Amino acid sequence: MPAEKRVEKITDMNHDFPQWYTDVVRKADLADYSETGGCIIVRPYGYGVWELIQAQLDAKFKETGHENMYMPMLIPESLLELEKDHVDGFAPEVAWVTHAGSEALTERLYVRPTSEPLFSAHFAKTIQSWRDLPRLYNQWCTVMRWEKTTRPFLRGREFLWQEGHTAHATAEESLAEALKILDIYATFSEEVLCIPVIKGQKTEREKFAGAQSTYTFEALMHDGKALQSGTTHDFGDKFARVFNIQYTSKDNKLQYAYQSSWGVSSRLIGALIMVHGDNNGLVLPPGIAPIQIMVVPIAAHKPGVTEKAEEIRANLAKTLRAKIDTTDHAPGWKFAECEMKGIPLRVEIGPKDMENGQCILVRRDTGEKITTQIENVTQKATELLEEIRQNLYARAKERLASQTFTAQSLPQLKSILDTTPGFVKAMWCGADACEVRVKEEATATSRCIPFTQENLSNTCFVCGEKAEKMVVWSRAY
Repeated sequence: MPAEKRVEKITDMNHDFPQWYTDVVRKADLADYSETGGCIIVRPYGYGVWELIQAQLDAKFKETGHENMYMPMLIPESLLELEKDHVDGFAPEVAWVTHAGSEALTERLYVRPTSEPLFSAHFAKTIQSWRDLPRLYNQWCTVMRWEKTTRPFLRGREFLWQEGHTAHATAEESLAEALKILDIYATFSEEVLCIPVIKGQKTEREKFAGAQSTYTFEALMHDGKALQSGTTHDFGDKFARVFNIQYTSKDNKLQYAYQSSWGVSSRLIGALIMVHGDNNGLVLPPGIAPIQIMVVPIAAHKPGVTEKAEEIRANLAKTLRAKIDTTDHAPGWKFAECEMKGIPLRVEIGPKDMENGQCILVRRDTGEKITTQIENVTQKATELLEEIRQNLYARAKERLASQTFTAQSLPQLKSILDTTPGFVKAMWCGADACEVRVKEEATATSRCIPFTQENLSNTCFVCGEKAEKMVVWSRAY
């Protein structure tokens, strides 16, 4: 689509949340629309957030023995067709390459929506013995899924992500891998992104196409809708049997390998916007803020002000991601820009501050102004960034608690979601028919079967039969 004028004003999030979201994405310079329909241009500031997410998760993966590699983006059609459930799950979203120039290809190639077939084929060629296991691989790449309805970061045709693929000797090991990575994801979400989550298992209806079991961490957005923030999958030996991934065990018997896969995407940036943002724009947790602190000189034309501001920035930059705004905009414009971009802290320094040997620190999360001596600014800023991290998480956790409800019947669940959107806990018999009814009558889906179970009643809230599990339900992105 043609380039559009920069957003001049942010829509009130309580008036039109979807438009508020789009305004923030563009006004905060995270992304813009591209000429390729359904795809976005990730701007440097948005990509900076992704780089910080990537770097920290990548370090965690490597700590647990995973290695990065890279697979082709194009996959032969014959590989996709080997696993029926996988085919059925992804077929509607697959983009196909049929020609090279004017010449038709002898076999169609599809652009990866995910890479299970390629990794499985590779494992089949490179795993022969128990000594070759486990294989712990990860790749950072983009994938393509031909979504009909798109929204920046949340749902797009091409998006940034990582996908881990592992092979193991036993079923217990592949399951342990899926659960271990889920814990890494959830801990990162809560401790770095400051987003509280619910961990659990997906129902059969909602699990990943081809998986034996799927595990998820679900977050609640400001508007009460759920966001599946990331998933891990235990494949058991399903793909191994299809792709003939076999190895010789220690007792010289031929065995099938067991696999897992797992991934998160740039959807996490969408979650950050919708959990922490406000009517002044983006609010970034310090751990993934490309700029943790912005130094703003006041009355920069006065002698020594800009020099002192640069001195402060240089000292801050030894341990923090710090920048200085020396543009010719008025201070008020600079303050608004810092707020719009969600920069956790800003430092204000002017002639009077210099006379007193002090500067002012301003928190993005609360707007509080703190005066500190210039020689103490790095220490004070570091302390405040940790306070901001803790406060953002506490606020989000309090909102999650206030927007989590309990339902004893399907009409009650629908009424809750119609009036006070959020997570709704309800007991379920395990029948697919009941899950379908919830989707059809309340336009809600099961988010997960939480690992932490509660016995809310003995009967299913849909059919009244004996309940098996407590499930969290919601409307979702």
